[in-house]
Amino acid sequence: MARCGVASRRASEEIITSGRVTVNGASVTELGTKVSEKDCVCVDGKQIFIEEKKRYVLLNKPSGYVCSLSDEKGRAVASDLLKEAYTERLYNVGRLDMFSSGLIIFTNDGEFAARLSHPSAELEKEYIVDSSSPLPRDLAERFMDGIRIDNVFYKCKYAEELNARRMRVILVEGKNREIRRVFESCEIGIKRLMRIRIGCVGVGDLQFGQFRDLSSEEVAALLKLCRQR
Repeated sequence: MARCGVASRRASEEIITSGRVTVNGASVTELGTKVSEKDCVCVDGKQIFIEEKKRYVLLNKPSGYVCSLSDEKGRAVASDLLKEAYTERLYNVGRLDMFSSGLIIFTNDGEFAARLSHPSAELEKEYIVDSSSPLPRDLAERFMDGIRIDNVFYKCKYAEELNARRMRVILVEGKNREIRRVFESCEIGIKRLMRIRIGCVGVGDLQFGQFRDLSSEEVAALLKLCRQR
């Protein structure tokens, strides 16, 4: 399914176990079920096919878009920004929450997605955070030392106060809404949260809503940065 551009391997497992997949008309929920090219595999009733061309796309996501292939609440979906340019089914590698903006990678290469998104990869993601009020002077240092909030430990690789209301933060794991939760714990509102770098790939000249293909050199460099354990 990952090779067909349906979703990442982890998301594909969830799709299978939820009963959304059929093989030759029969429902399949067991992970690891073997199929051949002659079998008819459908997801949600639609037949899927192996995509020959691998795509690696960098999008500068605007705020207000969710990172999902579809949204039951009818909200704008980030992948829709790519549909007119690509015929392949592309899915996001990692996520940005609806109100955050910045870089996110889309692909139909399940192995690539799995390598980049695995926590052991320790791939750096860099953010610029603009706050609605002055930052506590010790927040950057505390974030680097580690902060426990509701029994969850948040620790960034690096944080730097750029001015009284702006901070640069580098994460390597990135728990759900990590930066927002740390700022909220200090009663600091966030005006804008933007991811400006993933590994060796920066935002460059990409404006919000714009996208480009990653070069083969960039794809190789990203994979090389991922630690293997």
